[in-house]
Amino acid sequence: MDAIKVKNISKSYGKVKALDDVSFSVGKGEVFGLIGPDGAGKTSMYRILCSLLLPQSGSATVDGFDVVKQMKEIRRRVGYMPGKFSLYQDLTVEENLKFFATLFDTTVEEGYDSIKAIYSQIERFKDRRAGALSGGMKQKLALSCALVHAPSVLFLDEPTTGVDPVSRKEFWEMLASLKDRGITIVASTPYLDEVRRCERVAFLDQGRIRGIDTPEHILTEFADIFNPPGIKRKKSGIANPLQQIANPLQQDNPSQQDNPLQQEAPEAVGAGLVPARSQSTGSQAENVIEVEHLVKAFGTFHAVDDISFTVKKGEIFGFLGANGAGKTTAMHMLTGLNQPTSGTGRVVGYDIRTEYEQIKKHIGYMSQKFSLYEDLTVAENIRLFAGIYGMKDDEIKRKTDELLERLHFSDHKNTLVASLPLGWKQKLAFSVSIFHEPGIVFLDEPTGGVDPATRRQFWELIYDASERGITVFVTTHYMDEAEYCDRISIMVDGKISAIGTPEELKRKFNQPDMDHVFTYLARQATRSSD
Repeated sequence: MDAIKVKNISKSYGKVKALDDVSFSVGKGEVFGLIGPDGAGKTSMYRILCSLLLPQSGSATVDGFDVVKQMKEIRRRVGYMPGKFSLYQDLTVEENLKFFATLFDTTVEEGYDSIKAIYSQIERFKDRRAGALSGGMKQKLALSCALVHAPSVLFLDEPTTGVDPVSRKEFWEMLASLKDRGITIVASTPYLDEVRRCERVAFLDQGRIRGIDTPEHILTEFADIFNPPGIKRKKSGIANPLQQIANPLQQDNPSQQDNPLQQEAPEAVGAGLVPARSQSTGSQAENVIEVEHLVKAFGTFHAVDDISFTVKKGEIFGFLGANGAGKTTAMHMLTGLNQPTSGTGRVVGYDIRTEYEQIKKHIGYMSQKFSLYEDLTVAENIRLFAGIYGMKDDEIKRKTDELLERLHFSDHKNTLVASLPLGWKQKLAFSVSIFHEPGIVFLDEPTGGVDPATRRQFWELIYDASERGITVFVTTHYMDEAEYCDRISIMVDGKISAIGTPEELKRKFNQPDMDHVFTYLARQATRSSD
């Protein structure tokens, strides 16, 4: 019996066709994946199935109820967990849960049996604001909120984006327990290991279904998208990767892009891919970051607890850790946003205690959301950030023209950033973050939620920046990206538990890849990820 039936659904926003004659069905109690690149139409489909958005044509039913004509029945039967967890950051854990229970005309007490297995893991923090929770705890709270009214169908729109690998594994273990209770689950995810945990997947691309089958069949049939072929990186210098695509407003075609990553074996799809890149940092002795016994305490809690390390010029340094391990707090100190409780540190030669304003002028920074203003044009974004970094008007004009030409954006400099494809927003944001030629660029989960092909293209930019002498300090929850770094540190409970090259760490802990190294260390944490 089918829990979900979708027949010829179409939905447009102006001239943009988000969904184009989409049809599929999901069996009762099935774990079904709805996968595809950013902008493929996944979120529009979720909203239609949850009766939050009306289709322009076609029909859909959930548990036999029509999503247009029987909205009230649909909403009683579905749980929806959109991206960003859908939580109210200023409300406590308990207040969030009560609010969602009220929305569905029930109470926490009535629905407690539906959420007990999950909510009991965070219940002791019920008086803590949601905004103060770690990613893994927010995830559990959001799932509890989606389940409090005991739905029969659960829709999950990239629920694990920005969550560390261990928390992701725990989340999918929770989903397995929900399946055992007969709940139908439809989930989207950019992580290929999670795609493989679905029973069937539908690949949605540019609003159309390109295939529905088992995960392995879809990942193999569309390997050019999910695992585009790698190329061998030249040992001395590379052409600027930003010059490789003629028109930035055309849909990226990863299979025609140069890729700095060398595919070692077919089974490495999505996990443990190892790049063949030159080690350009070997002759560089200059340290861009020097940290000794750094501590940041909040009351009696030591978020960062006595860490020491150095990063060399031109190095790609991976800064890893589970949610709550302390890496964000450490990055805030290194970027001048917060001062340490004790210890010393220098970034591009400036003291993090006394010269943090100078640090801000000499570094680049790119967040997960790409740090762009979508209602500004391409050129306006470049000028804005250049001004923030203190560049002079004549230099800004000259370098803006050079960058636009190099990006092949000259004809689109007055185009709103909101209308650019995701991959090009990413490239623009990275180019803007190093526009003032900083000594180091900090990348805070810059590829979160991005499909594999676009992530690989982005790492091509990182390699180019490194070979030009820019140090790259990057956090990521993708363990295949950890393999791309020159060296890696892994934080656990506020301390650096391991530091070294990917190969050194795999040998030291006798693990086959960085995912296993990370999991092995993160599971040794003793403090709560809160």
